[in-house]
Amino acid sequence: MRRRLYLGLGIVAFVVGSVGIALPLLPTVPFYILAAFCFGKGSPALERRLLDHPTAGPHIRAWRERGAISRRGKIAALAMLAASAAIGLAVLPMPWGLLPGAVAIVTGGWIATRP
Repeated sequence: MRRRLYLGLGIVAFVVGSVGIALPLLPTVPFYILAAFCFGKGSPALERRLLDHPTAGPHIRAWRERGAISRRGKIAALAMLAASAAIGLAVLPMPWGLLPGAVAIVTGGWIATRP
């Protein structure tokens, strides 16, 4: 039962990550990292396929081995967080307009401290 649950969660994470390829504000690699974790518990064959993927595999392995995010990935994530905070400030009424900025500060700080 637990194995099927992890397999199902892995499939959902993979699908959401795949949608992120087409939608610029939805991240891909974090969902693929989650999918690899779930597949490791539910389907080692699918985990291996994800780790061997030429594009996503190196990012997943870097995260597993060193907790690392590539410089390019950090720049893209921080730029999107800043853009989201600015858009939120411009279009949301106060005090809701401050919420995207607060989220950007917390998550951006975490991302910036990764190796």
